[in-house]
Amino acid sequence: MLRNARPIAFVATTDPGRALAFYRDVLGLELVADEPFALVFDLAGTTLRIAKVEHLVPQPHTVLGWFVGDVATAVAELRARGVEPARYAGMDQDEAGVWRSPGGALLAWFVDPDGNTLSLTQLP
Repeated sequence: MLRNARPIAFVATTDPGRALAFYRDVLGLELVADEPFALVFDLAGTTLRIAKVEHLVPQPHTVLGWFVGDVATAVAELRARGVEPARYAGMDQDEAGVWRSPGGALLAWFVDPDGNTLSLTQLP
């Protein structure tokens, strides 16, 4: 039924101003609308709605991610904008915070201002 339906991605924020600055100015996403209940961004043709909520408990896993051509370069660009990679105990991450999965993909994680875990993936 939904096989050909366009997806919508959702993330939540308790501070829309801070989320706007992060997703638009730091990550470079295009703001489509600032609505009463959500910030709306274009995510490479997919709608990203950042819901404006009163309370948020960040999930202990990735909630949104991107495929990138070169994860090390993407991490370096984020670091230049003040975003540090997340590091996890037990994960063999390199000095840039990049982990190689058993399948050969390279992954790095970072968090938004609300503590939502975001990721970058470079396929082998």
